[in-house]
Amino acid sequence: MAPFRRWADLPPDLLCRIGDRLDLKWYASARGACTAWRCALAPPSPALLVVADDARWCPRAASLPTRRSFELTAIVSGSRCVGSSNGWLALSVALFTGQTVFVLLNPIAAVEILLPPLIYESRWVSKVVFTPRPAKDDFAAAAICDIDRIAYVTAGARRWAVMEPVRLTSGDQLTDVVSTDKGKVYCLTKCGDVHVLRLPERRRRKPANTDEAGPSEPEFSVLQRPAERTINFRPLRCQQQRSFRMMRYEQGRICNQLEPIPLRLTLCAQASIPYKRVPPESQGPDLNAPATVEPLLSDANLPFNPATVFAPPYDTVSAFTSAKNLVFCEGNLYQVWRNASCTVTLQLPGGGQRRVSENEILVLRYYPRRQPCWDVVKDLGGYSLFVGRNNAVSMYAEGVPGLRGNCVYWIGGRGRDQGMVFDMESGRSTPCRAPQVGFLPGHPHSTICWYFLSDVVSNNNSWISSSSSSNTTTTRGGRKVYQTRARARADLAQDMED
Repeated sequence: MAPFRRWADLPPDLLCRIGDRLDLKWYASARGACTAWRCALAPPSPALLVVADDARWCPRAASLPTRRSFELTAIVSGSRCVGSSNGWLALSVALFTGQTVFVLLNPIAAVEILLPPLIYESRWVSKVVFTPRPAKDDFAAAAICDIDRIAYVTAGARRWAVMEPVRLTSGDQLTDVVSTDKGKVYCLTKCGDVHVLRLPERRRRKPANTDEAGPSEPEFSVLQRPAERTINFRPLRCQQQRSFRMMRYEQGRICNQLEPIPLRLTLCAQASIPYKRVPPESQGPDLNAPATVEPLLSDANLPFNPATVFAPPYDTVSAFTSAKNLVFCEGNLYQVWRNASCTVTLQLPGGGQRRVSENEILVLRYYPRRQPCWDVVKDLGGYSLFVGRNNAVSMYAEGVPGLRGNCVYWIGGRGRDQGMVFDMESGRSTPCRAPQVGFLPGHPHSTICWYFLSDVVSNNNSWISSSSSSNTTTTRGGRKVYQTRARARADLAQDMED
């Protein structure tokens, strides 16, 4: 009698056929079963978050390595994605009162965290970043408000804390933020100035927005079952609440179905949202511990000057690259500049010209011990950068199916936004080969941001992910993939000295 074969010994082609039938949650779980299965199944990240342009916000993750799209949890219409990190989305949801609530949502696990109210005009909130693996009793988030303000919130607070305006040069404004797991948020301006927000130490606390008022606190959810077309609110009992009349109607199609859903109208005489009317004298403190914002280049305490921080001719080019992002790669800080307008030819102060093509991208590395401290790099050592509305990600891309190393992946292009890739060697941007999403042929859709299940990605020949705390070291093409924290610190110190 033949011996029973192990599950790890299943043929790779059979595993791939099984993986094609799994949703994203079970596909990721299958890859974590054993080394053999991780080798057979391509990683699902990176993916493009894509939604159909209709009344129903039904996102899909179009995975570049697997060449397929995964359907995610349906979300109520009126939602706007303002951030993404580690499989979570930051959503801005417009209510019929004209107010907005912010929600952190994991569309794979169907878990959501309702954030406290942000007392600020929501349309000025351009991007939200948050700590990895948030929980209802342990999270921190930061957002760009307006052109020169930063707001943040921690678990247990009653509302966001809106900080004083950041000191910027005339005509400058905040354009991007990137969060780290060490309680720091790096903020970038359109001129290339960087400020560091130091968040307070995280403490596991009971969130004020869920249990503070007792068991009769109103329920609010952005999740939507396939056949549901309305939002229902449970009225408060013995609680002071804000009342309003709400009318909601929609007509749309369920994904993968041609028949439209019958029109359904809901009229509520009283509905409750998670804002409580409290007399000003009894509001109390924000409950957010103090945070600080300071310039990255704070030693000289002088106004920001591109001529002294950017190597020429990029001190001149900086004014003509309006799309800017921050990203960390191998412990180093980079700026990604893109010329989002037409091709321009610049006259340089020292003589000569510099031509900047449309959608040309420049990557500048921060050298803290140099002057100027920002200079362009032409090679990322096999890594690629993924920038946009998501918390920027760096990934060792060589050898990963569907990806190329030494590239910058961004979202834009002519007409509708789409996934684009800029090759640093050729200096050209081209559409990336994204898989067909599951909408009807010709159905209009929008590309929102890059979607990663993990924001810290390293890959070896078997596409196995690891963090910098790994105690093993392997090499791929002469580059260390796994290394100890001490080794990483030593390498970083050596780079700074160089």
